[in-house]
Amino acid sequence: MTANVVSVVRPQELVESQLSAWRDFQGADERLANPFLAPEFTLAVGRARSNARVAVIESGGTLAGFFPYERGALGVGRAMGSGLADCQAVVHSPDLRPEAQDLTAGCGLAALEFDHLLAYQVPLVAYHVVTEASPIVDLAAGFERYIAGHASLDRQTRRSKRVAERELGPLSFELDVRDKAALRLLIEWKSAQYRRTGRFDRFAKRSIMQIVEEMMESQADGCTGTLSMLYAGGVPVAGHFGLRSKTVLCSWFPAFDARYSRYRPGLLLFRSLIESSASIGIGHIDLGKGQEPYKQELKNGDIAVAEGWVERPVPAALLRRVQRAPRRLLLDFVLSRPALYVRTMG
Repeated sequence: MTANVVSVVRPQELVESQLSAWRDFQGADERLANPFLAPEFTLAVGRARSNARVAVIESGGTLAGFFPYERGALGVGRAMGSGLADCQAVVHSPDLRPEAQDLTAGCGLAALEFDHLLAYQVPLVAYHVVTEASPIVDLAAGFERYIAGHASLDRQTRRSKRVAERELGPLSFELDVRDKAALRLLIEWKSAQYRRTGRFDRFAKRSIMQIVEEMMESQADGCTGTLSMLYAGGVPVAGHFGLRSKTVLCSWFPAFDARYSRYRPGLLLFRSLIESSASIGIGHIDLGKGQEPYKQELKNGDIAVAEGWVERPVPAALLRRVQRAPRRLLLDFVLSRPALYVRTMG
């Protein structure tokens, strides 16, 4: 067997032939079509985060794959877009079998952590700690087939639409809004939502703001920033910013004006988003892993994603294991008790 050779570069050091090969690898495997796996996302993260790196994998002297990641303290690496990206993977040619230990060593890492890794990538299965079902809206059979399977959702949205139009004015929806002011409005709504729910405001981090603003400008086939807005009587009431490839739309930042919450603007937005996405050939919408009620309401399928880590037999990896132990023990405790897991996950 030919050994794989790993070299490490900063994202901005990738040359056009490498970027082209990266896109070709994605195009050869529909499972890699997620826009978070596109080089454009990695390049944006690289411009915002100085610790971004890309492992370039060669096999038999031929370019064979890429793994974007971020290098942290103690030589611990995390898959690219940690805390931000909903999909992680080694993007590679069909013939490559990436070895987890060799990849980690080639990156010069003591440990490599992931939390949204595509679970089908066999060489990393041994390092999965948890595998979860990440909900999707499967549109392969078209919107009419999808909505026929969601009769309750259809009734709810029709009812909410009638009430909203009677009290607020006609509803309208735009799939792709090229307006920075609209993006700022959406971010204001999302930040307010984070505060209301006691969650950390991700937009308080300058690097995340920079990545989102850059993605808003991206028009690449494999990674197009897409801002969608719902209006009532000409007034914006809900919005969504995500990334899309030719066949996959990633739900990233949905939000609405809380003053209109009684009309369920988020649900109205997603119905329009789903219908419009189907009309332009999107095969599925990735809602991101999580048990939020709206995701369970919208979904009609799942993609398996994994959380775990690869460790090398070096002192820094042992120290990282000690740091990770309390969280790991808590996770094992919950997962070993099904009734507690159900209550915790809602």
